[in-house]
Amino acid sequence: MDDPRDELKAGDAERADAPDFEALAPPEEAVHGDRTRDDFLDAVLALDSPATAGEVADLAGHGVDAAREYLSWFERMGVVTKATNSPATYERNQEYLNWRRVQRLRREYTTEELIGLLEEESERATALRREFDADDPTDVAIAARAEATDRSIEAVWERLAAWQTALRRVALLERALAAESGDAADRRSAV
Repeated sequence: MDDPRDELKAGDAERADAPDFEALAPPEEAVHGDRTRDDFLDAVLALDSPATAGEVADLAGHGVDAAREYLSWFERMGVVTKATNSPATYERNQEYLNWRRVQRLRREYTTEELIGLLEEESERATALRREFDADDPTDVAIAARAEATDRSIEAVWERLAAWQTALRRVALLERALAAESGDAADRRSAV
């Protein structure tokens, strides 16, 4: 490596005013911007009940002031709603998140693909309903089912979770198709 030109080298006076590198933020914090947002987003998406800014900060692994700023921003976007004012608590806005998923489904898949996905998920949900001989996953007592079928509790829980996932997907796909058919009706009536 070549030495810098003389005019680019620091003089004696400049060397005396050298920055205190120990006082500067570590490089990993200086480039932490997008990751911080993602950490807070992950934290609020994991909320099962209203949480304070301090609890969200703990989940995200960042400070309370940053949590307040991101929660305020997420509230303006609709990702969270304020549950209480004093103390201020926030909860995940599941309706908004579902709406975003429906919009993404409509954007990424054709109507035919959505119908195919709906058929697959509906068949999966029906098969699981038959397997458990129940109308809803919440109707099944996990421990009793494990004992009656000589399966582990974990195995039964995983099958019930798969059933709940299939039901959620069916609901989202139906919303995506309903919204799409509504748009088609709107387009037809506008012509």
